[in-house]
Amino acid sequence: MGQAELPIVRRSWGETMRRDAWWVQPVVVFSGLMAFIVYSTWAAFQGEHYAFGPYLSPFYSPEVFGESSHSWLGPKPGWWPLWLPFSPAFLILWAPGGFRLTCYYYRGAYYKAFWADPPSCTVGEPRKAYRGENSFPLILQNIHRYFLYLALVFIVILAYDAWTALWFVDPATGNASFGIGVGTLVLAMNVFLLGGYTFSCHSLRHLVGGGLNLISRSPLRRLCYNSVSCLNRRHMLWAWCSLVWVGFSDFYVRMCSMGVWTDWRIL
Repeated sequence: MGQAELPIVRRSWGETMRRDAWWVQPVVVFSGLMAFIVYSTWAAFQGEHYAFGPYLSPFYSPEVFGESSHSWLGPKPGWWPLWLPFSPAFLILWAPGGFRLTCYYYRGAYYKAFWADPPSCTVGEPRKAYRGENSFPLILQNIHRYFLYLALVFIVILAYDAWTALWFVDPATGNASFGIGVGTLVLAMNVFLLGGYTFSCHSLRHLVGGGLNLISRSPLRRLCYNSVSCLNRRHMLWAWCSLVWVGFSDFYVRMCSMGVWTDWRIL
């Protein structure tokens, strides 16, 4: 039987035979990610209104150096460059930011939305060559696993912040008492969603069981693998929900600190 050679058709940018609104998803992704980038960058540069009572914004946690009562090592260090505005967020945001930037889901999302690589399936892209992730700078995406280790540490720290948010100090006596405010629930939900996003990570699934040829021989690792796989099926949902909520958590603490919102005590 003879073999027919089919030519590869290269489409120009945006050219496609699709009749559906394929452009909606990349536009929505671009808008959502850009809104978060703009807000988080602005919030990080503020360097104030990131704490309110027992609440600490997740953009600033852990507060290694800072002026609030949550600071680990005291106020701004003397070695901080005079030309650089100081914000406690500058010291820690690179870690969760790097985890999201190198995330397998977000790669596919922002490659399409920001770089049109490609804009969508069977839609022409604005370049003719494909370099993949084997050269600089995209080869740096391979450090995602190491950012995962940091992200797991941050989940523990944020969980501690949620615990701290249960204890309110009486200004008159200085004693702390147990209580639940709306901010407590906001920060607790933030830990839940970020935990779901982190523990559904593809790298974590490979770490707990992907290196085995016969995972059935290790019941504990098989259980961990199946648990991560269960979360991983909704990794995109976890990614977006946690992204929106971590931004809202900072916004909530900021509004309360500025006196715009009142933090209602539930208990």
